[in-house]
Amino acid sequence: MDREFWISELTDDDLPAVIALCRDALDLPEDAAEAAEIVRRLRQTDRRTGFLAVAPGDRVIGVVLGSISHRDSSIGHVDLIAVDPGERRRGVGRALLGRVEGALAGLGADDVVLAGNAPCYAWPGIDVRYTPAVCAAMALGFAQDQPAWNMTASLLDLAPTAAEEERLAGEGVTIRRALPADSAGLAEFALANWGSGWAGEIVDSIGRPGAGCHLAVESDGTLLGFAAYGSSRPSWFGPMGTTAAARGRGIGSILLRRCLADQRDSGLESAQIGWVGPVPFYSTAVGARVERVFFLYRKQL
Repeated sequence: MDREFWISELTDDDLPAVIALCRDALDLPEDAAEAAEIVRRLRQTDRRTGFLAVAPGDRVIGVVLGSISHRDSSIGHVDLIAVDPGERRRGVGRALLGRVEGALAGLGADDVVLAGNAPCYAWPGIDVRYTPAVCAAMALGFAQDQPAWNMTASLLDLAPTAAEEERLAGEGVTIRRALPADSAGLAEFALANWGSGWAGEIVDSIGRPGAGCHLAVESDGTLLGFAAYGSSRPSWFGPMGTTAAARGRGIGSILLRRCLADQRDSGLESAQIGWVGPVPFYSTAVGARVERVFFLYRKQL
């Protein structure tokens, strides 16, 4: 049997084959189920690059997607690498990684990271349950950078928000769904309070199928907070932020539960709260638990 393969540049015409590959190659069911959304989302990233490993008969046996960081143009990201389960341990992943590293260097990257490139990302890093990928990263010269984690929230027993929203309305605070006309103001709000990372995710969550955003606003028009979901993947919640003026008033919990209720109404039974910072808040608000843990890696080119 001919065991050779070659590497070719990825085009949009290849996406159906890549999605089919990822449905088989992503070992965790929650990732395989969203393979189409993951691939299409990652291809939306600016300054992107991608390559295929192709076997005789034009059979796609591997894929790698990369992009230049939205925050720092000297950093390249490996956004996705997947190899057909029957073709592993024969250098496919190594060959793909070598090609994408060269392409990222050609786009100006000095370092390459195995980490999500917000706002267009599918994972914060390598899920620790993808143990062969963790081993491969170490073997290929990557140093562990920092961990990240998701929390899982059940959507089956969410507490209603109507009474709390009525209380806030009496204080002059409105909680409502964000509309396309709110996009510019929310992006400016995010930039002013949390930097550039969240602005794109908020804008991408408004008006997209399977995504949404809710906001809290004072009677004078002052924004107090927002919560979004679906910007990276349909089953993922985030980002979310509230100002100091909103804290201690229950606004964050309401925004969170409104988003999770949307995801429940779409047919989901649980949601991933992605790249979590305040673990105690999510645990208290909706009983979320830390579940998915990710290793992030970095290498100098």
